[in-house]
Amino acid sequence: MTGLGVVFRPQLPPERLREVARAADGAGLDQLWLWEDCFLESGVATASAALAWTERLRVGVGLLPVPLRNVALTAMEAATLHRLFPGRVLLGVGHGVQDWMGQVGARVESPLTLLREHLDALRQLLAGERVSTRGRYVHLDGVALDWPPTAPAPVYAGAVGPRSLRLTGEAADGTIFDARLSPRLLREGVALVREGRAAAGRGGPHEVIAYLAAATGPDAAGRLRAELESSGLADVPGLGVAGDAKAVAEGVRRLAEAGADTVVLQPTADDPDPEGFVRFAAEEVRGLLA
Repeated sequence: MTGLGVVFRPQLPPERLREVARAADGAGLDQLWLWEDCFLESGVATASAALAWTERLRVGVGLLPVPLRNVALTAMEAATLHRLFPGRVLLGVGHGVQDWMGQVGARVESPLTLLREHLDALRQLLAGERVSTRGRYVHLDGVALDWPPTAPAPVYAGAVGPRSLRLTGEAADGTIFDARLSPRLLREGVALVREGRAAAGRGGPHEVIAYLAAATGPDAAGRLRAELESSGLADVPGLGVAGDAKAVAEGVRRLAEAGADTVVLQPTADDPDPEGFVRFAAEEVRGLLA
């Protein structure tokens, strides 16, 4: 069965998170995803709170922008979350939006090199290894975590471009695709991830997580259309879904057929009822996917 999640949009104030997370947990939703978008809300702080307020809900962050973060700090925060909430943490890293990285003085000349170095070091640190490396951007001298995760801690990465997608296959444990991809583009992206895995000789599972822009309730089609237009994506065929649970479930199936193991519903930023949306996903859409 395809996993199902929902995004808590950071356009909502942080104080709304508690009730949305509890609604998701109570309704039996598989996953709640958070974003670390500049300059809205922290990914790690919100994830920690959402995990503490819930009992079984898995909480993801997609994505933590690596230019903002020393890899040792990323590893420390990730390891702490994995030990506090074992089996419930999903953390993804990525390039970050380059304009935002420029605003804070963190933009690098080669985002691809930085992401590769960050992924390699992060996975080693979370595996409990002592790491020394001097790359172009990541420098570590005998660094090891005192409290590494007690169980394997997969590291996810998000990407859009072909080279970055191949890199996620080579160096990450799973790939996160954002809502800009239609089923056809997702299928092409998954093929690139598999090319990267094959080139690196990687075996075993590699989870594919795909966001799906979705709207339900009053004026669902209008709200979705307005959001796609504001993002310059209105002309992309097959992008997003609006309507009742049957329509949304069909949109999830299309992405699953294109290669997604988990689909994360992305409500519009102006969704009138965030708590109701997670209940809709868990209680109505999820049942149609069995």
